[in-house]
Amino acid sequence: MSFVRTLARPMLASMFVMGGVEEIKNAAALAPAAKSVTDKVTPLITSRMPPSVPLPTDTVGWVRFTGVVKVGAGLALATGRFPRIAALALAASLAPTTIAGHPFWQETDAEATATQRRHFFKNLSMTGGLLIAAVDIEPSARERVELAARRVKRRVSPS
Repeated sequence: MSFVRTLARPMLASMFVMGGVEEIKNAAALAPAAKSVTDKVTPLITSRMPPSVPLPTDTVGWVRFTGVVKVGAGLALATGRFPRIAALALAASLAPTTIAGHPFWQETDAEATATQRRHFFKNLSMTGGLLIAAVDIEPSARERVELAARRVKRRVSPS
Protein backbone atom coordinates (compact mmCIF):
# COMPACT_ATOMS: atom_id res chain seq x y z
CA MET A 1 0.00 0.00 0.00
CA SER A 2 1.35 3.42 -0.87
CA PHE A 3 2.23 6.00 1.75
CA VAL A 4 -0.72 8.16 0.68
CA ARG A 5 -3.21 5.29 1.10
CA THR A 6 -1.67 4.35 4.44
CA LEU A 7 -2.25 7.91 5.60
CA ALA A 8 -5.50 8.76 3.78
CA ARG A 9 -7.63 5.75 4.69
CA PRO A 10 -7.46 6.30 8.47
CA MET A 11 -8.01 10.02 7.94
CA LEU A 12 -11.14 9.35 5.89
CA ALA A 13 -12.34 6.71 8.36
CA SER A 14 -11.80 8.78 11.51
CA MET A 15 -15.02 10.77 11.16
CA PHE A 16 -17.05 7.58 10.83
CA VAL A 17 -15.49 5.81 13.80
CA MET A 18 -16.03 8.81 16.06
CA GLY A 19 -19.51 9.49 14.68
CA GLY A 20 -20.46 5.83 15.01
CA VAL A 21 -19.40 5.77 18.65
CA GLU A 22 -21.54 8.85 19.27
CA GLU A 23 -24.52 7.24 17.53
CA ILE A 24 -24.18 4.09 19.65
CA LYS A 25 -23.84 6.04 22.91
CA ASN A 26 -26.52 8.65 22.17
CA ALA A 27 -29.00 6.73 20.03
CA ALA A 28 -32.04 7.78 22.04
CA ALA A 29 -31.17 11.48 21.74
CA LEU A 30 -30.49 11.18 18.00
CA ALA A 31 -33.57 9.07 17.22
CA PRO A 32 -36.12 11.91 16.89
CA ALA A 33 -34.12 13.48 14.04
CA ALA A 34 -33.79 10.09 12.32
CA LYS A 35 -37.43 9.02 12.70
CA SER A 36 -38.71 10.54 9.46
CA VAL A 37 -36.05 8.63 7.50
CA THR A 38 -36.30 5.34 9.39
CA ASP A 39 -40.08 5.33 9.07
CA LYS A 40 -39.68 5.37 5.28
CA VAL A 41 -36.62 3.13 4.97
CA THR A 42 -37.55 0.36 7.44
CA PRO A 43 -40.42 -1.09 5.36
CA LEU A 44 -38.27 -1.02 2.21
CA ILE A 45 -35.39 -2.85 3.86
CA THR A 46 -37.45 -5.39 5.81
CA SER A 47 -39.53 -6.30 2.76
CA ARG A 48 -36.37 -7.22 0.85
CA MET A 49 -34.63 -9.19 3.59
CA PRO A 50 -35.37 -12.76 4.66
CA PRO A 51 -37.22 -12.95 7.98
CA SER A 52 -34.22 -14.76 9.48
CA VAL A 53 -32.07 -11.62 9.19
CA PRO A 54 -32.32 -9.71 12.47
CA LEU A 55 -32.94 -6.04 11.79
CA PRO A 56 -33.82 -3.18 14.12
CA THR A 57 -37.51 -2.54 14.54
CA ASP A 58 -37.44 0.97 16.01
CA THR A 59 -35.64 4.22 15.32
CA VAL A 60 -33.27 3.92 18.29
CA GLY A 61 -32.25 0.48 17.03
CA TRP A 62 -31.59 1.83 13.54
CA VAL A 63 -29.46 4.67 14.90
CA ARG A 64 -27.40 2.15 16.91
CA PHE A 65 -27.21 -0.16 13.88
CA THR A 66 -25.80 2.59 11.66
CA GLY A 67 -23.40 3.49 14.46
CA VAL A 68 -22.12 -0.08 14.60
CA VAL A 69 -21.77 -0.14 10.80
CA LYS A 70 -19.80 3.11 10.90
CA VAL A 71 -17.45 1.91 13.64
CA GLY A 72 -16.88 -1.50 12.05
CA ALA A 73 -16.51 -0.30 8.48
CA GLY A 74 -14.49 2.72 9.62
CA LEU A 75 -12.00 0.50 11.43
CA ALA A 76 -11.84 -1.82 8.42
CA LEU A 77 -11.14 1.10 6.10
CA ALA A 78 -8.58 2.62 8.48
CA THR A 79 -6.64 -0.64 8.73
CA GLY A 80 -6.92 -1.52 5.05
CA ARG A 81 -9.05 -4.62 5.70
CA PHE A 82 -11.59 -4.99 2.90
CA PRO A 83 -11.28 -1.26 2.16
CA ARG A 84 -13.57 -1.25 -0.87
CA ILE A 85 -16.41 -3.05 0.92
CA ALA A 86 -15.87 -0.86 3.99
CA ALA A 87 -16.02 2.31 1.88
CA LEU A 88 -19.27 1.18 0.25
CA ALA A 89 -20.81 0.37 3.64
CA LEU A 90 -19.82 3.79 4.94
CA ALA A 91 -21.23 5.53 1.87
CA ALA A 92 -24.50 3.63 2.27
CA SER A 93 -24.70 4.54 5.97
CA LEU A 94 -23.99 8.18 5.25
CA ALA A 95 -27.02 8.71 3.00
CA PRO A 96 -29.71 8.35 5.69
CA THR A 97 -27.53 10.17 8.22
CA THR A 98 -27.20 13.12 5.86
CA ILE A 99 -30.89 13.30 4.99
CA ALA A 100 -32.03 12.92 8.60
CA GLY A 101 -29.35 15.03 10.20
CA HIS A 102 -29.03 17.96 7.83
CA PRO A 103 -32.38 18.76 6.17
CA PHE A 104 -31.47 22.33 5.24
CA TRP A 105 -34.56 22.57 3.02
CA GLN A 106 -36.76 22.41 6.13
CA GLU A 107 -35.05 25.26 7.98
CA THR A 108 -36.73 28.66 8.19
CA ASP A 109 -33.88 30.60 9.81
CA ALA A 110 -31.22 31.77 7.31
CA GLU A 111 -28.31 30.96 9.64
CA ALA A 112 -29.65 27.48 10.44
CA THR A 113 -30.23 26.88 6.73
CA ALA A 114 -26.64 27.85 5.93
CA THR A 115 -25.25 25.63 8.71
CA GLN A 116 -27.33 22.61 7.70
CA ARG A 117 -26.52 23.14 4.02
CA ARG A 118 -22.80 23.26 4.81
CA HIS A 119 -23.01 19.98 6.77
CA PHE A 120 -25.16 18.38 4.08
CA PHE A 121 -22.60 19.17 1.39
CA LYS A 122 -19.72 18.15 3.67
CA ASN A 123 -21.36 14.75 3.96
CA LEU A 124 -21.93 14.70 0.21
CA SER A 125 -18.21 15.37 -0.25
CA MET A 126 -17.36 12.56 2.18
CA THR A 127 -19.61 10.24 0.17
CA GLY A 128 -17.65 11.17 -2.94
CA GLY A 129 -14.38 10.36 -1.19
CA LEU A 130 -15.78 7.03 -0.04
CA LEU A 131 -16.92 6.17 -3.56
CA ILE A 132 -13.42 6.94 -4.84
CA ALA A 133 -12.01 4.67 -2.12
CA ALA A 134 -14.52 1.97 -3.09
CA VAL A 135 -13.29 1.84 -6.68
CA ASP A 136 -9.61 2.29 -5.82
CA ILE A 137 -7.93 -0.77 -7.30
CA GLU A 138 -4.47 -0.20 -5.86
CA PRO A 139 -2.76 -2.47 -5.31
CA SER A 140 -4.17 -4.33 -8.27
CA ALA A 141 -4.87 -8.04 -8.19
CA ARG A 142 -1.83 -8.56 -10.39
CA GLU A 143 0.39 -6.63 -7.97
CA ARG A 144 -0.93 -8.66 -5.03
CA VAL A 145 -0.26 -11.95 -6.85
CA GLU A 146 3.25 -10.82 -7.77
CA LEU A 147 3.96 -9.79 -4.18
CA ALA A 148 2.69 -13.13 -2.88
CA ALA A 149 4.84 -14.97 -5.44
CA ARG A 150 7.94 -13.05 -4.34
CA ARG A 151 7.24 -13.92 -0.71
CA VAL A 152 6.83 -17.61 -1.54
CA LYS A 153 9.98 -17.56 -3.64
CA ARG A 154 11.98 -16.04 -0.77
CA ARG A 155 10.73 -18.73 1.62
CA VAL A 156 11.57 -21.66 -0.63
CA SER A 157 14.85 -20.34 -2.06
CA PRO A 158 17.93 -21.66 -0.30
CA SER A 159 19.90 -18.90 1.38
